[in-house]
Amino acid sequence: MNETLKKEIETLVRLQQIELEMIRLQQEVDKVENEKKGLAARLAAFESALEADRLALAQVQQQCTDLEQEIQVVNDRIIKSNETLRMVKTNKEYQVLLREVDDNKKRKNGLEDHVLTLYEQREAAEVRLKETEAQYLELKQQILAEQAKIDELTMDDREQLAELEEQQRSIGESLNPALLNRFRRIARMNQGQAVARISDETCMGCFMNVPPQLCIEVQRGNQMISCPQCSRILYHIDEE
Repeated sequence: MNETLKKEIETLVRLQQIELEMIRLQQEVDKVENEKKGLAARLAAFESALEADRLALAQVQQQCTDLEQEIQVVNDRIIKSNETLRMVKTNKEYQVLLREVDDNKKRKNGLEDHVLTLYEQREAAEVRLKETEAQYLELKQQILAEQAKIDELTMDDREQLAELEEQQRSIGESLNPALLNRFRRIARMNQGQAVARISDETCMGCFMNVPPQLCIEVQRGNQMISCPQCSRILYHIDEE
């Protein structure tokens, strides 16, 4: 068997083992990252609810302020009208001002009833906001703890993945660029598997039969042979 070819095949097999393990580890990491994203989305949804409660309280507070100012304006009108009443000289003017005072008092009473209702709404909104804030803080602590636990559980996978990436880079640099490109192209076609063992005239990558003559050529190891079905690079291991 050609020793150079043998070493190249062994290198490709090792590279494939590394990359398949990298795919497995990355899937594990991606899985827990999705779990973390789910937790973050849950917290974000609660944050939106919290912001809605804050906005509701702010709106009620503004309405209370607006009504209080309006009540003050109406009250000032009543005071001014009462002062004017003492200076009118005709009964007609007196009756007009009296009606104006009466209308303003009714208006003031209506506004005061309304603002009392708003005070109750504001109080309820304050209680609701306080409860929501407490629930949010509790949920945030819980989610941060769960995310930290997830990170801890995947730490080994991340470290192993980084080591494999370094091995992948080193092996890739040692290979002939044309051979590496061929490996990459075949791997993309076959879910990351570019090299396959041949056994009993069968490609163990696609499990299809390989012509006997090709099997003999693979066993001789003088040239690199590809499976006619899946294009994987074939290699042979003597079975004792």
